[in-house]
Amino acid sequence: MSRNLRKYILWFAQEHVDFRFPKLPFWIIDLPDEESARKIASRSVSLRCILELWAHAKSIPVLHSHVKEVIQKNPQWGQTIFHRDSSFRMNVETYNKHISQAEKVAKIDTFSYIPVTGDVNLKNPDVQFTYIEFFGLDPTNVPPEPDDVLFGRWIADGRRSDLKELSLKRRKFIGNTSMDPQLSLLMANQALIREGDLILDPFVGTGSLLVSAARFGGFVLGTDIDFLMLHGRTRPSRIKQKVREKDESIKANLTQYGCQDKYLDVCVADFSLPIWNSHLSLDAIITDPPYGIREATAKVASKEPSGEKPPSPTPGTFHCPSRSHYDLEDIFRDLLAFGVQHLKLGGRLVCWLPVFREDYTDSSLPSHPCMDLVANSEQILSAFSSRRLLTFEKVAAGDGRAANGEPSGVHLNFRKKYFFHSEESREQRRLQRAQIRQNGREEAAKRRKDRETS
Repeated sequence: MSRNLRKYILWFAQEHVDFRFPKLPFWIIDLPDEESARKIASRSVSLRCILELWAHAKSIPVLHSHVKEVIQKNPQWGQTIFHRDSSFRMNVETYNKHISQAEKVAKIDTFSYIPVTGDVNLKNPDVQFTYIEFFGLDPTNVPPEPDDVLFGRWIADGRRSDLKELSLKRRKFIGNTSMDPQLSLLMANQALIREGDLILDPFVGTGSLLVSAARFGGFVLGTDIDFLMLHGRTRPSRIKQKVREKDESIKANLTQYGCQDKYLDVCVADFSLPIWNSHLSLDAIITDPPYGIREATAKVASKEPSGEKPPSPTPGTFHCPSRSHYDLEDIFRDLLAFGVQHLKLGGRLVCWLPVFREDYTDSSLPSHPCMDLVANSEQILSAFSSRRLLTFEKVAAGDGRAANGEPSGVHLNFRKKYFFHSEESREQRRLQRAQIRQNGREEAAKRRKDRETS
């Protein structure tokens, strides 16, 4: 079968590089056909484009020699790729080095031996060729000649256009913690969401993750303890907006992007209290739990001395329960237990975990014997903090309890440490500014003294 495989180039955008394996901007992979390449491109928001590889070399002369050989070995292309009625375009890409448009044109001219006879079409050509020069990863030490050069025929673009379309700047309903569209789509991809899947976000907020899940064909549900947020009654997040519009809602977001048929519902609920039928079966859970920084970590308070959950109110009466702090450790223990209980075998839980970089160890990650950790990527937030995108896959059935009844493995008082470090950083900056002012005063006094002496 390997003799039927062809080589393709995956050309990536250099964003969130920790969310994929190699950190190079390009991969060379083997695929059976163009259709497989298009399927990959149709799912990827990190992929700029995918190309059929014609030549890969360490020097420009060798690359040209390989391109000529490939053309000679494929005379049938004269009736397809190089057909006289086929318009074309040539792209030049460089990594870690900027070149002028004139330099790009000069590089295109070196491929004049390619037997294209159709018209040049820069907007919608029948055939596109791409020439890539890779100048390494160190911007402080750019070599005079590229380390790698590649040439190929364009097959498909990735889903980069989705990022502009789903921009939070134009979204109907957003909040302080609305997830960046690219990260939301990456989470949906990590969850392997497919057409017809059932997806839940138990800390739904303004529904950014539901939008991404619906874009990949999933039917979406959400819950959140914040009544005002789910009903669009919180203070607007946009600076110039005084009050929220009456129709701001998660459903409005799904309608804005043509995914209203994927929206099932959202409801106010405390995740620490079970509300779902035991037979609920989910394909994926994607969520960004609150960290206690911009959004409070809250659950319904229990007044029972034993710590048991409070009884339900009498039917027909109104009861507004008080809230208590919901520890991160408890949130992730409940998340994993919920996933074990309600995910299908092979279903995935994708969630963010905040960490302090100096304290981080793999052993501090949440765990459960029925869930395998299949991906762990870091997004750096500050000099001392980051968050980890964790992807768990359900590999065995269970009752949802953690191993031996113990907590899930998260031992972090993230909120307390975050504000301690923030206060410490502010104090350090204050002292630095004070020292700079003092140095300035001393320098000014020294200059005055020198003038008086002279």
